[in-house]
Amino acid sequence: MSARELRKARLIARAEQVINELLEWSEQTERPNLTQIEDKVLELRERFGEEMAREVIDEQEAKRAVPGPACPQCGREMSYKGQKGITPQTWVGKIEVERGYYHCPECKEGLFPPGSAVGHRGCTLQSGVGERYGLAEWDGEEL
Repeated sequence: MSARELRKARLIARAEQVINELLEWSEQTERPNLTQIEDKVLELRERFGEEMAREVIDEQEAKRAVPGPACPQCGREMSYKGQKGITPQTWVGKIEVERGYYHCPECKEGLFPPGSAVGHRGCTLQSGVGERYGLAEWDGEEL
């Protein structure tokens, strides 16, 4: 089975779990009103959306260590500092992401490919990254 087929199978299995949870809730909830139905569907959609995004992010080629990208601030080669995790708030919810982290010894900038520029005083997004990758904001943790 190919990697794509494995990923698809995992997502289909999770979708079935979410559908079963909705059907069980529907069967156990006597005469739910529209607000209750919407709340449950939105809760399940958010959780499944987070899992779909996590599945794609985990498989990104950019997650793997790439030797010495250029610093977005000064252009100097950045040093690989190992895998680090962050939990960005995305349009589909918070997603735990672990990626190769790079640091510039010259200007103290950090980089989590594929495009978040992380400064030494907190997190910022490079132009267009939020729109391209669905990132709304970082949760402000110091990296």
